[in-house]
Amino acid sequence: MGSQEAETQETLQTPGNGGPEVPSEEPSRFTRDQLFVMSATACLNFSSMICYSILGPFFPREAEKKGASDTVVGLIFGCFALFNFLTSLIVGNYIVQIGAKFMFVAGMFVSGCVTILFGLLDRAPDGPVFIGLCFLVRAMDAISFSAAVTASFSILAKAFPNNIATVMGSLEVFTGLGLVLGPPLGGFLYQSFGYEVPFIVLGCLVLILVPLNMYLLPKYDAIASKDSFWMLITLPKVVLLCFTIFSLSACLGFLDPTMSLFVSEKFKLPAGYVGLVFLGLALSYSLSSPLLGFLSDKMPHLRKWFLVFGGLLTALSFFLLGPAPVLHIESKLWMFVLMLVLTGFSLGMSAIPLFPEMLQCAYENGFEEGLSVLGLVSGLFSAMWSVGAFVGPTLGGFLNERLGFEWAAAIQGGWALLSGLAIGIFYILEASRRRRSNLKTTLGTNEERAHLLASET
Repeated sequence: MGSQEAETQETLQTPGNGGPEVPSEEPSRFTRDQLFVMSATACLNFSSMICYSILGPFFPREAEKKGASDTVVGLIFGCFALFNFLTSLIVGNYIVQIGAKFMFVAGMFVSGCVTILFGLLDRAPDGPVFIGLCFLVRAMDAISFSAAVTASFSILAKAFPNNIATVMGSLEVFTGLGLVLGPPLGGFLYQSFGYEVPFIVLGCLVLILVPLNMYLLPKYDAIASKDSFWMLITLPKVVLLCFTIFSLSACLGFLDPTMSLFVSEKFKLPAGYVGLVFLGLALSYSLSSPLLGFLSDKMPHLRKWFLVFGGLLTALSFFLLGPAPVLHIESKLWMFVLMLVLTGFSLGMSAIPLFPEMLQCAYENGFEEGLSVLGLVSGLFSAMWSVGAFVGPTLGGFLNERLGFEWAAAIQGGWALLSGLAIGIFYILEASRRRRSNLKTTLGTNEERAHLLASET
């Protein structure tokens, strides 16, 4: 298991249902390696999200000037997720052979380089050349981002086997911080210095963090197991959790190419103020995530309720985001920001419990503990998130162009509604099945006792 894990585990206990070994409670103080892992992941979360989110306030408008339609802009955003999906499945399956630390650091290095390259695309000729280069650079960024994120999930779960939701929820503060600072910082730099400067500044920031993470991250050795993605994805609960990941990502991704255009046109806001509107979603998500992660670890039975009500609240917030024309409610800026705040909180409710739920399901179904299964779960999580992040902007750009933002947002919220209802029905059926199983066990035990008493007399 490695020396790092020995420091965080005192004993191993086997559950009574014959499941896999579960580590005991971790000590209250973090070890040196655990603190380094948290620091490295915080750097990744912050830098990757700030680079990702700077596009929102100004890139759609800049791309339109270069001859890209709303649908093409949506595809440019969506292609990031498509390549992220393909890469996640590969690197998740071969994380033991590649090495989690190398994957993490190399992914950050390439991401910093291509972020700088993206800032030079305004020098490309208008039309197909500009659009083609956008797709190429975004694909390269997606591959590097996928490798780093998949590795970070696996390393975190390895370093914190008992409270992964709490740690991931706490680190989402840095994700939210990147999302919070990205749009206003990108909008300010764009207004003050032009298109190139935001990407060059933030790309250099990522590259500066690379040597720091090379020093901070411990190296985890592991042995490849016989478990596979196919074995994981055929579990019914995992299928529904994957659909939940997809629905949340699709809803969030829909906002990338559409929200800045809607806000600037509807409320007549400049690029700098458009970035401030993004704060509603990012702040509510980042501030609520640590508490939601803590509750998910300390009271695991709440995870199912978080998943169900998180999906339903997300659907409601998207229905009111425009709001939907069928409601005949006039769109107001304060209401728009309020719905973004509700969206951030509801996304946190659903997203934070997903990884520990998938990991628990894998262990309950006989998957071996270790870095290999962590890579599979991390890769599958990233892949499904990427599918939603592809469908969201792509379908969102198309619907926004044909139906307008109000109807497009309401339709997009349907994904979250379906996932909330589906996972709720599954948990109801699962609870009913367990009650019947316990009843049969109780009846069988009583019959055996009665038979033994009768034979003794």
